Amino acid sequence: MRSPMVTTQLSGRPSSPFSWSRLASRTVSRVRVLAVALALPLGMNACGYNTIQSYDEQAAQAKQNIDAQLQRRADLIPNLVNTVKGFAAQESEVLTAVTQARAGLVGALQKPGGSDPTELANANQQLTTALGRLTVTVEAYPELKSNENFLRLQDELTGTENRIAVSRTDYNGAVRLYNEYIRKFPAVLTAKVTGSKPRTYFEVTDAASRAAPTVDFKK
Repeated sequence: MRSPMVTTQLSGRPSSPFSWSRLASRTVSRVRVLAVALALPLGMNACGYNTIQSYDEQAAQAKQNIDAQLQRRADLIPNLVNTVKGFAAQESEVLTAVTQARAGLVGALQKPGGSDPTELANANQQLTTALGRLTVTVEAYPELKSNENFLRLQDELTGTENRIAVSRTDYNGAVRLYNEYIRKFPAVLTAKVTGSKPRTYFEVTDAASRAAPTVDFKK
């Protein structure tokens, strides 16, 4: 008489029962996980989430470029003021106005929680106005106009102004793209859920400053 073990070996059947239903269940679960993993990116693109993040990041980077150029402009002002003082110390009122305008720009750049584009635009324009008055004053001092240090600062300030103009255009373009997109369907729904709000343009809102002359040291 054969033992149960021998009988099991001869019959070719496994010692433990094999469950096809368990295998099928595991397979279905894996397929579902894979389907979700594949569908998730498609769903994120379909609802506009990824595009919103991309456009927002572009605007944020453009904003950083503006901040960097404005900070560079502010950093040049003390040297300019000191140079002018060496030839026209009596023009204290004009120099004080430039210094105060520069302080306003620095304050806007260092605002707790991050700088506001509108405040930056207004502060920058106020500095431009003050520098415009300084330019008129400098005309009365030929020796100052030909000073090597003063000429170098002129070139640096002019170059910085050009870079600010380019950065402003890039930023406002990125903001317009982002703002327009989050108003469209279905991105508008995603924007509400994620709390994505319209960004502020870099533009002068102070009517008095808007009409101020631009700085051109070479005239």
